[in-house]
Amino acid sequence: MTRGDLKTGNAVFIYSSEFEKHLYPPEHPFNTVRAKKVRDIVSSMGLLSGSGGREVAPEPADRMVLKKFHTARYLHALKRSAAGRWSPEALQMGIGSSDCPIFKGMYDYAVLATGGTLISAKMILEGQTDLAFNPSGGYHHAGPELAAGFCYINDVALACIVLAEQGKRVLYLDVDVHHGDGVANAFYDRSDVLTISLHQNPKTLFPGTGFEDEIGEGEGKGYCVNVPLPVGTYDQAYMKAFEAIVLPLMKAYNPDVIVFELGADTLAGDPLANLSLTNNTYAEIINHIMSFGKPILATGGGGYNVENTVRAWALAWSIFCGADPGHDIHHAVGGVLLESTEWQGGLRDRELPVTNQQKKAVEPAIETVVRKIKKTVFPIHGL
Repeated sequence: MTRGDLKTGNAVFIYSSEFEKHLYPPEHPFNTVRAKKVRDIVSSMGLLSGSGGREVAPEPADRMVLKKFHTARYLHALKRSAAGRWSPEALQMGIGSSDCPIFKGMYDYAVLATGGTLISAKMILEGQTDLAFNPSGGYHHAGPELAAGFCYINDVALACIVLAEQGKRVLYLDVDVHHGDGVANAFYDRSDVLTISLHQNPKTLFPGTGFEDEIGEGEGKGYCVNVPLPVGTYDQAYMKAFEAIVLPLMKAYNPDVIVFELGADTLAGDPLANLSLTNNTYAEIINHIMSFGKPILATGGGGYNVENTVRAWALAWSIFCGADPGHDIHHAVGGVLLESTEWQGGLRDRELPVTNQQKKAVEPAIETVVRKIKKTVFPIHGL
C-alpha cells in the first residue's frame, strides 16, 4: 500500500525491553510504561510482523553525536548526576529539579531513547524505511545545557541536525500541547529546518514561549512557525488551524523528510493541559502528512493520561502501517486490549460534544492566530 511514494508496509517500530529497566520516580507525571503498552497492543494486532511493520531495537546514542547539540559539560554533569555525584552546577542546568529529577538509570534511559530516534534517522537516510516511530522519543524541551520539562536529551533536535547535515530539507512538526521550544531555538536562525509547533497558548502553559510573532531571525526568519491555541480547543477548530497553516507551508517548503513529535497531551482529560481533542484529530493529521509521500520520523512526547496516550499512539502506528480503514477500525478490540469496558470503539476515541460557549471562546482566537501567521510568515514562502 502506498500514499504517493510512501511505502506504508515498510514501517519500523522502535522498541527495546531495556526501556522497562529505567523508570522516572513513581510520583512523577512522566510514565515510561506507555511505550511498552503501545507495543503490546500493536503486537497483539499483528502490526509488528508480516506486511504491516517490523520492530527494531535501538542502541544507545553515541556521545559524539550527542555533542552535535549538547555541550560536553552538560553531558558530563548528566552522567555524573545519574551515578550519584550530583552538584550545584548540575542544578543550574536543570538536573535535579522537580521537573527533571535524578533517578537510577536516568542517563542510560535518555541516551537509549535518543538512540531510538537516531537509528530511525539513519534508516531513513539509508533507504531502509520510509516510516519510523519511536514512542520513547520526543524530548523537545531540552537545551544544549538545560534539562527542562521532563526532558534531558533532545533527541528530535539531534535527528533534525543529523538529517540536515546530509543535505535534507527537514520539516519538524510538533503537535505536543507544549511549545517545542528546544527544537525551535536550535534552528531559529536557519532555513534548512522548518519548525512548526501547534500548542496551547503559552500564556496558560509551560514553557511560556511559542507566540505567533516568534518567527525566526536572519536566514531563519519565517522558518519558525508557532500556532498557539486557546484553552478548550476541540477537533474541528484544531483541524481548521492545521489545514490553514500547516498544509500550505508544507507544500511550499517541500521537505525531504518530516520529523513528527506526536505528544498526546492535547487529548481531552490530560491532567497537565487544557485542550479538548480526540485521537481522531491525530489520525486526520497523520493521513494529511502521509499524503505528501515524504519519509516520516515520528516520536512520542507528552501524554499524561496513560490509557488515552497509549490508544492514540497505537492508532498512529496502525495508520503508519496502512492498517486503519477509518472510524470502524477493530471495534472488538477496545475492551480486550485496553482492559476497559467503557468504550468498545477500538483505538478511535468517541467524538466529544462541543458547546456553543466553547465555540465562541475558541473560534475567534484561532482565526486571529491564523490571520497573523498568514500576514507575517506566508509571504516569505511565496504564499
